[in-house]
Amino acid sequence: MMLIQSRNCDPMIILASKSPRRRYLLKQAGLEFTVAAVDFDEDAIELSEPSQYVKVLAEGKASAVAEQYPDSWIIGADTIVLVDNVILGKPKSGTRAKEMLKNLSGRTHLVLTGYAICCKSRNYMFSESIETKVTFKSLSEEEIDWYASTDEPFDKAGAYAIQGLGTFIVRRIEGSYTNVVGLPVCEVIEHLISIGAVSFSKSTGVNQ
Repeated sequence: MMLIQSRNCDPMIILASKSPRRRYLLKQAGLEFTVAAVDFDEDAIELSEPSQYVKVLAEGKASAVAEQYPDSWIIGADTIVLVDNVILGKPKSGTRAKEMLKNLSGRTHLVLTGYAICCKSRNYMFSESIETKVTFKSLSEEEIDWYASTDEPFDKAGAYAIQGLGTFIVRRIEGSYTNVVGLPVCEVIEHLISIGAVSFSKSTGVNQ
């Protein structure tokens, strides 16, 4: 079955994210959507309790796009890695990437993704934070140096990509895998269905 935009809802669905990983996940789920660039200053948001912080970021991204497309359903999201109650962002250097990987080596950390679904013309906003526990194997200096040299860590929170080369460093996870990739697809699709934004179709074609 293909998951499509509901015929009962004229507005299209828009993903407010430049992340190719989030686009891939939603396409894999069969969702029909478009992507819009996000003009949102994340640095302007003050740090708060992590689960609340990612929800605020997701809401901000979704709201920014909703200003341009008030009749559309907008999906915003933000993912952080948390260890020792410290947020690990995206490393900006090889040295910082290695520091993050050493910090996570042989330990369990949290990946939190906040997602928001909104429609401005309906005055509708929903947000939620999903948590997954991720445990790394103990990494050798050689493994850390090699992985940092691949450049994969540099646009990833926590300096790794579970769906990429970084798959070899993950011992186990507890919770949603797609949440670690960047979007809790099960929860997002579940909510879109509950509000009537999407429905199922047996067609393998485009919207009907």
